[in-house]
Amino acid sequence: VQLQASGGGLVQPGGSLRLSCVGSGGSLDYYAIGWFRQVPGKEHEGISCISYTGYGAPGSTYYTDSVKGRFTISKDNAKNTVYLQMDSLKPEDTAVYSCAADVGCATDWSLYRHRGQGTLVTVSS
Repeated sequence: VQLQASGGGLVQPGGSLRLSCVGSGGSLDYYAIGWFRQVPGKEHEGISCISYTGYGAPGSTYYTDSVKGRFTISKDNAKNTVYLQMDSLKPEDTAVYSCAADVGCATDWSLYRHRGQGTLVTVSS
């Protein structure tokens, strides 16, 4: 499966953005999808994940502490897309955001077999 993240841009502190991770070449139903972010000079940080939703499985969601209560991950199986709704954005959320897919959720970017290109989010006044 190939992944493409989009939806980034410039937003003021306190604002919102919704990122999309579109899958092609395979159904995202059968993968866990993780969202990561990276700032220059640092490793990818795992911020959210939604587990497998094939065969009607409800899927579990996970968030790193710094985004809990502000970010929401969801999946639209009909569109083969996973979203990351980001609210109450802070300057420290500025990063390149990328999505990845594998059989289960993990916080280590290198463990995902399928990794997409990122989209830049800039939070600044």
